[in-house]
Amino acid sequence: MKRYSDLEFLKLSKGQKFTYKLVSFFASIPRAIGRFFLGIWNFIKKLGTTIGGEFADIYTTFKNGDWKTRSSFLVMGLGSIARGQVLRGLLFLLFEAVFIFYMITTGGYWISMLPSLGKVGPHEEYNEILDSYTTVYGDNSFKILLYGVLTIFFIAAFIYTWRLNVKQNKIAQEYEKAGRKLKSGADDLRSLVDEQFYKTLLALPLLGILIFTVMPIVFMILVAFTNYDGTHDGFNNALFSWAGWANFKTMLSWEGGGNVYSATFGEVLTWTLIWAFFATFTNYFLGMFVAMMINKKGIRLKKAWRTILVLTIAIPQFISLLYVSKMFAKNGIINGLLLNWGWIDQAIDFWGSTAHNALLPRVMVIVINIWIGIPYLMLIATGILMNIPADLYESSRIDGANAWQQYTKITLPYMLFITGPYLLTSFTSNMNNFNVIFLLTGGNPINAAASSAAGSVGYTDLLITWLFKITTGAGAQYYMASVIGILVFVVVAVISLVVYNVLPSIKNEEDFQ
Repeated sequence: MKRYSDLEFLKLSKGQKFTYKLVSFFASIPRAIGRFFLGIWNFIKKLGTTIGGEFADIYTTFKNGDWKTRSSFLVMGLGSIARGQVLRGLLFLLFEAVFIFYMITTGGYWISMLPSLGKVGPHEEYNEILDSYTTVYGDNSFKILLYGVLTIFFIAAFIYTWRLNVKQNKIAQEYEKAGRKLKSGADDLRSLVDEQFYKTLLALPLLGILIFTVMPIVFMILVAFTNYDGTHDGFNNALFSWAGWANFKTMLSWEGGGNVYSATFGEVLTWTLIWAFFATFTNYFLGMFVAMMINKKGIRLKKAWRTILVLTIAIPQFISLLYVSKMFAKNGIINGLLLNWGWIDQAIDFWGSTAHNALLPRVMVIVINIWIGIPYLMLIATGILMNIPADLYESSRIDGANAWQQYTKITLPYMLFITGPYLLTSFTSNMNNFNVIFLLTGGNPINAAASSAAGSVGYTDLLITWLFKITTGAGAQYYMASVIGILVFVVVAVISLVVYNVLPSIKNEEDFQ
């Protein structure tokens, strides 16, 4: 692709400029993806170098350490206690004692059972007292996987703490050789509320993120490699076990024609991307248009118009969307009015109870989403429009610019620059917009061509609603839902990284400063 200088670009016609920008955008996608994988490779290399450096430092520390430092390799905190840092040493020692106790009592069991996810499932045994066979429950695969993951994280925390303990002893030994005074327990406590207060503040939030965000993500990823479903729930019905890459092969394989998971995934993903595109940009431009109309000089009752629009935000979506779905039902008020007025001969199937009527429900959910989304964008755009310097518009009017030229040259570039990151997050949010689809159509009409094992997916189902269907009912396929969750993450991550790297607000941060 030919590259134009700034002067050459200004000489191009509007059509040529648009084509050049469009081609440049798509040409930048492979480079952005390449930079992404190059960044992963550089991270892996840096990680390997860091790990190698840590092992080398551990060896050097033990080799050159005194008896206090060397003893801390086996008994955490012993070196610190011997040097007079009693509080620090006791904390290290307590952590090691808790870890050893946990691993001996329960942790070792969870780790040993993790490769099999359980050996003895529910079975019938003869009960002499009742003189009948009763169900005896054995291992619990779900608990084994869950507590196995927790144990792995605990082991990682122990290794990190052990390494920190060694580093602290190395530093303390160097301080002693240099004749410098070591920190006492009081100094450590004072430091936690002074120069290292940020660590004190971040400790609890980081722990919460680790327990309630990172661990569930790891657990979900591991579920994708098992056969965990409604019939293999891990305890009541039967144990579940590791399935390797079989689930991913099932999801991505095209063997069997169109009636396979991969075909269903491709179709649902395509509609999800189409939905996210229209749901994002219709709200964006129409919300901006409404904000410009309300802010226009001469418009009366501006506060009243804004209040009316904001009321749609105040009403819970659960109520408003269910009400709208009933309004447009075959026996709803809209069809009733149209029939009474004689505008139609039979009720319109807005939500597509039959598979041949798939386009109308898709259009309907996009249109109704506009009604929901415009107020948010109106509020955002109002704040940004009020901060555009009036001098820019005055100067453009003096130069003879009309309203459309002012919009395309001043308003829109400014809005796109400020709201670029918001557009990206809004797009990814709409890909996972469960409420609008589920409360309006429930994913209907049913796609008869899709595999029945795929959760009876419908033409308006997004990936998130399809995932919900797969995880509900007696035949819930949690393992396949996890696979879909991982694939959705990959798709969203790639789109986000590519678009993020070409956003004007990221590439040209100084333009509007």
